[in-house]
Amino acid sequence: EKLDWTLCIHTIHRPCIKCLHSFFGGASTSLFKPIFLGAADPRSEMATYRRVVNSQKCVRAGGKHNDLEDVGRDVYHHTFFEMLGNWSFGDYFKEEACIMAWRLLTEEYRIPPERLYVSYFAGDATSGLPADEETRHIWLSMGVPSDHLLPFGMKDNFWEMGEIGPCGPCTEIHYDHIGGRNAASLVNADSPDVVEIWNLVFMQYNREADHSLRSLPQFSVDTGMGLERLVTVLQGQRSNYDTDLFTPLLSAIQQRSNCPEYRGRTGEADVGKVDMAYRVVADHVRTLSVCIADGVYPGMSGAELVLRRILRRAVRFSTEVLQAPEGALASLVPTVAHILVSWIMDIINENEAQFLSSLKQGRRVIDRTLQRLESNDTLFPVPVAWSLHRNLGFPLDLIGLMLEEQGLSVDQRALDVLAIESQNTSVGDTLVHLDLHSLAQLQSGEVPHTDDSPKYHYSLAQDGKYVFQPCHATVQALYCGQTLVSEVAGGQRCGVVLDRTCFYAEQGGQSHDQGYFIRDGLPDVLYPVEAVQLAGGYVVHQVTAAEVLRKGDQVQLYLDEPQRLACMVKHTATHVLNFALRQLLGSSVEQRGSHVAADRLRFDFSVKGSLSIPQLQEIERSIHNIITENNAVYIEEVPLARAKDIPGLRTVDEVYPDPVRVVSVAVPVADLYDSQTDRWTSVELCCGTHLLTTGEIGDLVIISERQMVKGISRIVAVTGDDAREAREAGQVLTQEVESLSARLATVASPSLADANRLAKEVDNIENAPKGNFRQY
Repeated sequence: EKLDWTLCIHTIHRPCIKCLHSFFGGASTSLFKPIFLGAADPRSEMATYRRVVNSQKCVRAGGKHNDLEDVGRDVYHHTFFEMLGNWSFGDYFKEEACIMAWRLLTEEYRIPPERLYVSYFAGDATSGLPADEETRHIWLSMGVPSDHLLPFGMKDNFWEMGEIGPCGPCTEIHYDHIGGRNAASLVNADSPDVVEIWNLVFMQYNREADHSLRSLPQFSVDTGMGLERLVTVLQGQRSNYDTDLFTPLLSAIQQRSNCPEYRGRTGEADVGKVDMAYRVVADHVRTLSVCIADGVYPGMSGAELVLRRILRRAVRFSTEVLQAPEGALASLVPTVAHILVSWIMDIINENEAQFLSSLKQGRRVIDRTLQRLESNDTLFPVPVAWSLHRNLGFPLDLIGLMLEEQGLSVDQRALDVLAIESQNTSVGDTLVHLDLHSLAQLQSGEVPHTDDSPKYHYSLAQDGKYVFQPCHATVQALYCGQTLVSEVAGGQRCGVVLDRTCFYAEQGGQSHDQGYFIRDGLPDVLYPVEAVQLAGGYVVHQVTAAEVLRKGDQVQLYLDEPQRLACMVKHTATHVLNFALRQLLGSSVEQRGSHVAADRLRFDFSVKGSLSIPQLQEIERSIHNIITENNAVYIEEVPLARAKDIPGLRTVDEVYPDPVRVVSVAVPVADLYDSQTDRWTSVELCCGTHLLTTGEIGDLVIISERQMVKGISRIVAVTGDDAREAREAGQVLTQEVESLSARLATVASPSLADANRLAKEVDNIENAPKGNFRQY
């Protein structure tokens, strides 16, 4: 309410993290970028904005503004924080902004003025920018002492969001937690006792693509004040972590760990970095909770990858430093937010479990490597570091931190080279194909075919999670340069034939498994499995050898379990989709192809024309009924001739092995013979890997259906969280269309211009990319 007159509110906007274009950046300048550039649609509400106040969620853990490495080391940096801002779009400018800021801090919040220091832009000769003398004189006229008014250059007092876009000089207000002294020398010196609390940015320029600066059509103000730092000042604390925003969370962490209570120590005083771990876990679990609640999940690219790094950093500090048990991280979520959706904890638990085994293995790898190093070695082997990153999912910055604790480092330039080489290498273009001569040589040498039955060795634990059985194997043959060899050197890409494997080779429309194996006697070196193919009864694992690999070596195989499980979900969903199509369209529907990957499923089938929307909705309803029923999935290997007697059996036009695997939903395979059941169900011949119950599909949404050629249609569908996101995106689009329809209905006699404008808006909605499914 006090802000109402102080900051002249026009509107209060509190965006969720997912809707901010500036996600992982800091202030939401991009949100209002069209206004700064004079490019806002004149028909939009945004075009009317003049003075705005907002409270926004910010994550600074990537890109230009990245605080991730500072979190925990000091007591005032965070990956997630709330930014309190006020904005002027072509309205008030420097003088009014400074007056309002000073009045709020010193009169309303009653912060002693003598503890405040102000910085301003000192100019930059290289950029041809003069010093901001106007701002300096404004502060002096308001009574700020000259020894509390400090000039700084581009790094500290010229604000830019990215390489291009709106920018300008800024003036920052800093607070001295100690007081009773002149702390000017500590401003912008990374002192925990003198910290910035408010930044006032004067948007005067636009950074062009050629790096030149061009004046904006109107001057604006963009300010940001961190809530956490403000609360620290108002509660008389010297650390953000000593405020009531964090103390309950730190207490909860202590209850779940085997460490003494938090003491707020930093640097050398923080023996064992226990207090640093407290701060890291407290900060990171807040970030995870807020991001997941806003629909940003740990993933493999963009913001999702940054969140994945944050989660793994938190897991490592929680388990290794604080000695907390598995699941402790997710158990902190109720402390972060009293109202909690259970899937936040589920996602954190799932990701923690996935990484925890890798963390333990990675710790063993690091420890064994350290034991082999000479006492005067300061560099950690780059191949081992890259192996941890590539095969165990260790973020490179986490590896650096773990090595730093041991007094070691890794050659960053060499790591960068490996990263670039990895990006430029297309596995699909360099697949190792076993040629006919080598295949004949294997057969004539009486090398037994690969036993790949372990790929089906998995079960459901009591907690509902899949357990994949370990697999130990012997190298039977190595294939490199179109010939069989007895050994391959480190760095060579080769094909590896094992006597047995748990890896699924690409067949039956299902993508191959991924993962790695380690060699007995060399547990700290990982051999990544990039592709898996089947050739004449032999399973060929495409591997880039990290070290020498020889025929006869014993290896332990490690499956990428999340990727395999995602394929299992999609494959069972494909069978259910096939059944739903047949239910709706009759037995004339024939499968013409399919592809099952971790991210989506594709199904081609014969039909006279494209399906209508009501038909697609009916198919989805039928699938959801089967998911809700949580039917068991029965799998049995039977003689091919016997399988062909099963009524309603679905097959495709290909040669099947004998015996063959029968996959039946809801009805045991034995009950399918001789009409022992009258239930019509999904039953197919299939070599793929499947779920054990249909309920684990979770959800399914058809995101596209079109005729590929006359008489053949293709459906693309997603499951699980992707399905939920697609459904939410569809609901938003529906609401927008309904809103436009309502607006059109209220216009008694619309002009041609009105009609054209509304029609254009409808076209924009209908042609808009649907959520994360732009590629479809």
